[in-house]
Amino acid sequence: MPRPEASVYMGIDPGLVTTGYGVLEYCEGTPRLLDAGVISSSADDTLALRLDELFCGIVEVIEKFHPEAMGIEELYSHYRHPMTAIRMAHARGVLCLAAVRNGVRPVELPATRIKKLLTGNGRAAKEQVAGMVRHLLGIRGEIRPNDVTDALAAAIAAYESESNDRKLKRIGRGDG
Repeated sequence: MPRPEASVYMGIDPGLVTTGYGVLEYCEGTPRLLDAGVISSSADDTLALRLDELFCGIVEVIEKFHPEAMGIEELYSHYRHPMTAIRMAHARGVLCLAAVRNGVRPVELPATRIKKLLTGNGRAAKEQVAGMVRHLLGIRGEIRPNDVTDALAAAIAAYESESNDRKLKRIGRGDG
């Protein structure tokens, strides 16, 4: 019997000092953890050097696993500190550029959609999301740092969102 088609999804939790990433392989709808970790840069470096470190680090992960899509949280507009939003936008831009330049489709999702896809509640607490990530991936202990948990949540949500979209298209066309 031929092996069912596998899909590789990556999730990102962007940051200039620490960017979390997680890479999952889906086979028949079941996720398997391939890799997870962080890309770090020094807060003492210039913004340009930090962005370069982020770009090179994420390209390395992309080239190793060849994901088809990358889940990433959308920016929200109500930041208490506007400079944080601007810096986060720089990081997100570099990550999305790295993805597109390497044939990876960015899947941008609001935080509430990520939470809803994982827990059924768009206002779920971080602990609920982390618990569901561990449950879905069969991980017993805590996942550290939280950036990695958030990245894995983004990968799961990207897969689920696209899977739901595919189902809706089939139903809409009368194929399903």
